[in-house]
Amino acid sequence: MAQTASTIPIALTIAGTDPSGGAGIQADLKTFSALGAYGATVITALVAQNTMGVRSIHDVPPQFIAEQMASVFDDLDVKAVKIGMLSRPEVIETVAAGLERYNSGTVVLDPVMVAASGDRLLVPEAVEALRTVLIPKALIITPNIPEAAALLDAPLAENEADMIAQAETLLDLGCRAVLVKGGHGLGPQSVDILLSDEGLSRFPARRISTQNTHGTGCTLSSAICAELAKGRSLTESVSAAKAYISAAIEASDLLSVGKGHGPVHHFHALWR
Repeated sequence: MAQTASTIPIALTIAGTDPSGGAGIQADLKTFSALGAYGATVITALVAQNTMGVRSIHDVPPQFIAEQMASVFDDLDVKAVKIGMLSRPEVIETVAAGLERYNSGTVVLDPVMVAASGDRLLVPEAVEALRTVLIPKALIITPNIPEAAALLDAPLAENEADMIAQAETLLDLGCRAVLVKGGHGLGPQSVDILLSDEGLSRFPARRISTQNTHGTGCTLSSAICAELAKGRSLTESVSAAKAYISAAIEASDLLSVGKGHGPVHHFHALWR
């Protein structure tokens, strides 16, 4: 009996690479696969990095980024897009133009500025382009506490009230929702704050003591993207993604990868 092909939700990641496999495009593809989405990619930068730090960044020419986007959108039925590392203003403008051209409205923007090692991934002059050109095209942006402060040129949020206030200001930049992540906060719980036109949601999780945090931001944003591609609502997608990343962090010490900040366990539910 002949088999019939099934339709699988397609998620696209537009980001930089990580040859050590814990962050960037590689982490996004692992997350898509673990959550049942088909992953497509557009590479914006080749990043020589590992669990200990970033050695160098080779930017992909904007025209070639545009060609990659055309290759994907002209052929595949992309349901949701995750955007990660965009290091320069011209790259941001190219990606924004591509989203406009292909009418991509389900966009998860992770405003990646600094790697887990502390190395900067975004040139300072690109921050304004991120604010004015790309954020208005996003369904949701997912800054951590330092990234939210950098986008607003404001002090670091010290509590949930500060996180909510910064989320409200970020929402004014034109995106439809903001998720301020609490992983850099203090206390026994890591609380993420989601603010949208549907209201305020709070996503707490037990704070886990581990040095294996390489790629956590990439993984959470790509998990949201995968869930949106599968047809879930925004709040459902964030909730499912929060549960996934929390479990991936909790299981990270089962892996021994690298000499620095190791990766989370993307396949914690599949590898036994």
